[in-house]
Amino acid sequence: MIRFIIRRLLLSIPVVLGVVVIVFLLIRVVPGDPCQAALQEKANPTTCFAFRERFGLNEALPIQFVIYFRDLLSGNLGESIRTGQPVTEILVQRMPTTIELTFYALVFAVVVGMTLGIVSAYRRNSSADVTTMMVANLGVSVPVFVLGLFLAFVFAVLLKDTPFALPPTGRLTAGTIPTPIYEAWGLKDLQGPPQTILEFIGNMYTVNAVLTLNSQLFIDSARHLILPAIALGTIPMAIIARMTRSSLLEVLGQDYIRTARAKGMSPRLVMFRHALRNALLPVVTVIGLSIGALLSGAVLTETIFGLTGVGKTIFESITGRDYIVIQGFAVIVAIIYVMVNLIVDISYAFLDPRVRLS
Repeated sequence: MIRFIIRRLLLSIPVVLGVVVIVFLLIRVVPGDPCQAALQEKANPTTCFAFRERFGLNEALPIQFVIYFRDLLSGNLGESIRTGQPVTEILVQRMPTTIELTFYALVFAVVVGMTLGIVSAYRRNSSADVTTMMVANLGVSVPVFVLGLFLAFVFAVLLKDTPFALPPTGRLTAGTIPTPIYEAWGLKDLQGPPQTILEFIGNMYTVNAVLTLNSQLFIDSARHLILPAIALGTIPMAIIARMTRSSLLEVLGQDYIRTARAKGMSPRLVMFRHALRNALLPVVTVIGLSIGALLSGAVLTETIFGLTGVGKTIFESITGRDYIVIQGFAVIVAIIYVMVNLIVDISYAFLDPRVRLS
């Protein structure tokens, strides 16, 4: 098992390096002048020369890459061309929103999707099977922006002033201010990376509420996440449901399943003890790949529900030609995606012992 994990870790290194190189080169070929985008009417040959000198854009591409890669290894993601704010600070402020949204959307997709898939396979060719697959097909067909606007209309307009009403925008109700974790824990003098890490964690408001024992903050932040999480997680939910059903039906036709049934085991026991675990490999793969789709789909979802996260930040940076911010966020998201796929690979060894022998 240890050798398996080490081998997967080593294989992830060239992938991350390749992502860094590709992101760096793609940013440079995007049409538009970052000086014109940042300075606008103040842009002239003199100010643009000073601008490019400040951000190292006058250097040759190989030199720019060496400088960028050196700073990246030291944890320095640079400064925003538009605002001058360190990218690390922007990351700490905005990445937690997307991570929190992605997590709850993934929980919704996995729980609902696998449940629908299991019910559909267990009741094959029944009305329950047809209904669940219709729901799955509908979920794949409806775009995120359509579903998001529909949910906001239903729960914020039609159900307004009812117990089922939900907020359509924002992360918190106006006037609700979360307490920083380090202050709640009596660590006001904390500085450096430990404070940055706690700030990052604290900007995920549901996690902040749990760590600071603030039930009101948890309820408020959770209510604001319900609609965007459903809108973002519906398409992955439908894909997981269909994959779970097809994988289970394939496993249920194997000889050892027929043997288990011949021994008198109940259908439910055969399904959950013998069939489900062996059917999980393709499902786990789809779940891992869905995380990338959730991160990319967050652009529309954050825009519709007024959430300032990675998607909205990257969109604003692309339109403003803010190369430094785009590089920093793209590399961090890519690293997260690579690590998630690494975890998926490792999970294979626990689900299927034959993977360890390979």
